[in-house]
Amino acid sequence: MSQKIIEMPGPSETLPIDLTGQRVAISAAGAGIGKTIADCFAERGADVFICDIDRAAVADSSHPGVVADMGEVRQAEDFVDTAIATLGGLDALINNAGIAGPTARIEDMSPADIDRVFRVNLQSMFHCSRRAIPAIRRAGGGSIVNMSSMAGRFGFAKRSPYAAAKWGVIGLTKSMAIELGPDRIRVNAILPGAVEGERVRSVIAARAEAAGLSFEEQEDAFLANSLKTYISADDIANMTLYLCSRYGATISGQALSIDGDQQYLP
Repeated sequence: MSQKIIEMPGPSETLPIDLTGQRVAISAAGAGIGKTIADCFAERGADVFICDIDRAAVADSSHPGVVADMGEVRQAEDFVDTAIATLGGLDALINNAGIAGPTARIEDMSPADIDRVFRVNLQSMFHCSRRAIPAIRRAGGGSIVNMSSMAGRFGFAKRSPYAAAKWGVIGLTKSMAIELGPDRIRVNAILPGAVEGERVRSVIAARAEAAGLSFEEQEDAFLANSLKTYISADDIANMTLYLCSRYGATISGQALSIDGDQQYLP
């Protein structure tokens, strides 16, 4: 395969979106997709508050934030409470935290590993949203974006806890959208494809080892999308920005795939 990633516009090349004065909390934003989203929002004038489990990443961030493990209820709640107190309110919440979880057959997974995938990838969105919704309501409405995955559309052999949690994110998103619509709070899910970076490469490597394939063979199978490409973090940040801006004012309850037209998961 000759082409692995298609160059797309970055945050500086998007629509003329001005988020000056918008107060945004973003989980797991010390690195990767979350950091790109945080930087994108800040470039557009938003006041951003982040959390991350990596203490060094939080310390090095240009955005205020706290160290928090999204798999722990109290820490997830404290993150949002501190964001609201620091920013003086809240207009948007980006539930970005997630972990890959084990790559194994169901009978070979430990209960602890299964439980943690659900706590971080799904339950943390409940806990963060519970604390954020009253503040967003007081602001007169706003936006919540939940990060799902292409695994939220397909079965994913040997990654069943991850896929189940990401399907759950979509159910949560649609239910919240109906519930919160009268309060002018929009709720959407983004389903990223294979986002270029170390995290997806580690997933591909684990699946290649489990299947007895080379990394390159598994990578080609993993990029089973019409464009045969990885997705960039900028692609995800731009869609998140759009959904939280005035351009996304009538978009709610949607599960939006950014995956190059993924057809299946290997």
